[in-house]
Amino acid sequence: MLHRFSSVLPTASLLLSAALAFPSHAETGVTAHRILLGESAAFSGPAAQLGIDLHAGAKLYFDSVNQQGGIHGRKIEIITADDKYEPELAAQNTRRLIQDEGVFALFGYVGTPTSNAALPVVTAAHVPFFAPFSGAQSLRQPFRREIFHIRASYAEETEHLVDRLVQVGIRNIAVFHQNDAYGQDGLLGVQQALKKRGIALVEDATVERNSANVSVAAQRLLAKRPDAIIQISTYATSAALIKTMRSAGYTGQFHNVSFVGAQPLARALGEDGPGVGVSEVMPFPWKTANPTVTEYVKELKRANAGEPNFSSLEGFVAAKIFVEGLRRAGPDLTRDKLITALESINLRNYDIGFPVEFSARDHRGSRFVDMTIITRDGKFLN
Repeated sequence: MLHRFSSVLPTASLLLSAALAFPSHAETGVTAHRILLGESAAFSGPAAQLGIDLHAGAKLYFDSVNQQGGIHGRKIEIITADDKYEPELAAQNTRRLIQDEGVFALFGYVGTPTSNAALPVVTAAHVPFFAPFSGAQSLRQPFRREIFHIRASYAEETEHLVDRLVQVGIRNIAVFHQNDAYGQDGLLGVQQALKKRGIALVEDATVERNSANVSVAAQRLLAKRPDAIIQISTYATSAALIKTMRSAGYTGQFHNVSFVGAQPLARALGEDGPGVGVSEVMPFPWKTANPTVTEYVKELKRANAGEPNFSSLEGFVAAKIFVEGLRRAGPDLTRDKLITALESINLRNYDIGFPVEFSARDHRGSRFVDMTIITRDGKFLN
């Protein structure tokens, strides 16, 4: 099912002035008063909180822009489609969004297998595909002009995790991962980081996507008793493994990449959460010395939209950067002009407290990775 989210339409005078300036050869998804985006993500199922939070953060920023008159007189509208974190549904949604709904661009897809499934449709239609919630190499290599990333790769996250562990003397490291493209990408990242340091992986164990059946994986890992386990999965599954292994007496460390969803993981873990680590690719959402975090928290309060979290901050940051691209593209908006405009964003001319830089040859906007630990009260230590 598709859902539309937009703010109040412009006044008649704004519509008339925009229409007079608007070219007759309008781009798909662009009218005198609207820019139409599409988003396929998990809005139900075991990974739903990721899609819900990412979309909420993006909508928070888009709503703020719309309430100030939009971009060059146009409001931003986004159609969402629930893919339940299943690739087949994501491909179907993408075809509908492009062919039936006529969106201008695709925004904020959640997950590696789902984004991979959308790629053939996206590249064939030459539709911009902005800020997928994934760090997979398959979305970065080979280079595709349509795709823009604002988050670090899983290779960069796993390198950071392995480095932190080895620095404190932990070398017996195992991996628990989804049995799909996301899990394989994370596993490869850990293997490469360990190999660089002359260390062998102790063990790896798998789980099927959208499943919490972790008993076999837990037994496999318990048999090797690693000092630390790096998890490449979603919050429900990762929490299930931690709880199962803790109840069996395992006392080692657990660390996750950012896709897990730190807040839903902490909620799912409850009393088993303290000490669990998560690498993050966004600034700390409570560090208000950061100008974008300050803006984000202000908008949350203004909209009475709940508490800060990493995933909604990522949606907010993605929307902010996307809007900057729209602004630079000018009033005669086309997909090609948007891509060229985004490629002009760099560290010298765009400072939002989050390092993002694109070029005509590289659309990997950020390499930023940080670390957070779940505390005893279910909060986070940076």
